[in-house]
Amino acid sequence: MSKTVLIVDDEPHIRLLLEQTLDQLDSHGVEILTATNGGDALQSIKDDRPSIVLLDVMMPVMNGFEVCRAVKSDASLKGTYIVLLTAKGQELDRATGAEVGADLYLTKPFDPDDVLARVAKVLGVELE
Repeated sequence: MSKTVLIVDDEPHIRLLLEQTLDQLDSHGVEILTATNGGDALQSIKDDRPSIVLLDVMMPVMNGFEVCRAVKSDASLKGTYIVLLTAKGQELDRATGAEVGADLYLTKPFDPDDVLARVAKVLGVELE
């Protein structure tokens, strides 16, 4: 099974930080894809079947909650692991994340090492 990570964020510097954070997974055959809005993210999830999606909540076209709900309600995409990575840290936001089926909810600012460790664990990759 191919190991692919989709990074979805409308902020270029956050996408870049996450790409750099996950760079060391490259040597384990992990492919990194990116999308800048919810609509493109949903299309990429359907086309590329990433193993894990790092998904921002506040984005144009479709927000992260809407993308997550669409993915989790599509039987053919049910196995997609979704991490909501967002500045929205209120209890209500976390509850919405759980309601739409997110597998993990992380708030910004995030610890890059923590994100790397969690992604590696989901992908079954041993980090040195």
